[in-house]
Amino acid sequence: MTQSFFADIKPARYEGADSTNPLAFHYYDPDEIVMGKRMEDHLRFAVAYWHSLAWEGGDPFGGQTFERPWHPQDDMGRAKIKADAAFDMFDILGVPYFCWHDADIRPEGTTFAESLRNFEEIIDYFAQKMESRKVALLWGTANMFSHRRWMSGASTNPDPSIFAWSAATVKTCMDATHRLGGQNYVLWGGREGYETLLNTDLTRELDHMGRFLSMVVEYKHKIGFKGTILVEPKPQEPSKHQYDYDAATCIGFLRKYGLEGEVKLNLEQGHAILAGHSFEHEIAVAATEGLLGSIDMNRNDYQSGWDTDQFPNNVPEVALAYYHILRAGGFDTGGTNFDAKLRRQSLDAEDLIASHVGAMDVCARGLKAAAAMIEDGGLESALSERYGGWDTAAAQAMLDSDFDTIFETVLSGEITADPRSGRQEKLENYVNRFV
Repeated sequence: MTQSFFADIKPARYEGADSTNPLAFHYYDPDEIVMGKRMEDHLRFAVAYWHSLAWEGGDPFGGQTFERPWHPQDDMGRAKIKADAAFDMFDILGVPYFCWHDADIRPEGTTFAESLRNFEEIIDYFAQKMESRKVALLWGTANMFSHRRWMSGASTNPDPSIFAWSAATVKTCMDATHRLGGQNYVLWGGREGYETLLNTDLTRELDHMGRFLSMVVEYKHKIGFKGTILVEPKPQEPSKHQYDYDAATCIGFLRKYGLEGEVKLNLEQGHAILAGHSFEHEIAVAATEGLLGSIDMNRNDYQSGWDTDQFPNNVPEVALAYYHILRAGGFDTGGTNFDAKLRRQSLDAEDLIASHVGAMDVCARGLKAAAAMIEDGGLESALSERYGGWDTAAAQAMLDSDFDTIFETVLSGEITADPRSGRQEKLENYVNRFV
């Protein structure tokens, strides 16, 4: 390993639950077999380049707190120093994947052509590093929300020149993702929404967004990209109201524009919370419709009203998320990306390693608990019992009947509507047995 930001940190290893080493795995053993598959192959961990390496530690009330060897991030020399540190970090953690936005990995140029040259140079640098390493690309994406040009959206922008710039940007990012063997390509509509309806044409903006996503799919097939196209729901932040509000909203959007057979969802824990949902709710909604693609695993601070992107530490929440993922058949091209960042007081290189090690352990515990619940079958049995009445011939016949026939049956006294307990507390206690 070359001298770098992480030079004095040894690779993280599985040491078991009794270890007191803060930089060792206590529960994540990549080779442990869970439900017939290696734990690493179930979880498919990825490091997010933006929060782990590009973020400088600022918040809405204060600026940069991190001082990294690649700061300021404004030239190609420092972009390569950052890449060196990134791949050292991937080696230390032993993760199989990483993810990036274009703006995370290259400095912004004064023209589109200059930005593209910078981008292509760093992609070449990545390709060289990936030749001799285990790590692969889970997904790439374009940052179309930070620069001022996208203050009014990208594909939904009222200015057609911004739509064009957005299309050119996504093309280059898809080309790079394809070249690096990416498993997916993600679109997160950070500013695809509105601040006020006083200056917003909803119909036009949604149609343009639908056409843009159709172009993405068309280009995928043109270049022979075999990965999955994913969209990522979020209800607000930075826009007041975003068009990709939650899983159900995105599913309706995909169906409206005939894209439900081409595009799946990348779901984030923090975004689910902002939408007023639990993470398992969003996963279950996507899975029910066959559109679960991948996840960003993080958490929000429940005392704050914004997207704090903290590393996961709640095993029961994580267990329920993986329960629904496993029930849906597990990941195909998707995985578990840590879209999470350090607290701005956590300044050291060790903090970055410890945060990921702890999060990977939490996910490992959650996965094992989820698998144990599935193998035990208690929740499935409870569902079968609760809905068992629908398996009768009379109940199925009712679905093929009409209101008049049902009315006469009820009026005759053949049916009594006595409520039965949902037994929620017993089921919650059941889950706690496994976590």
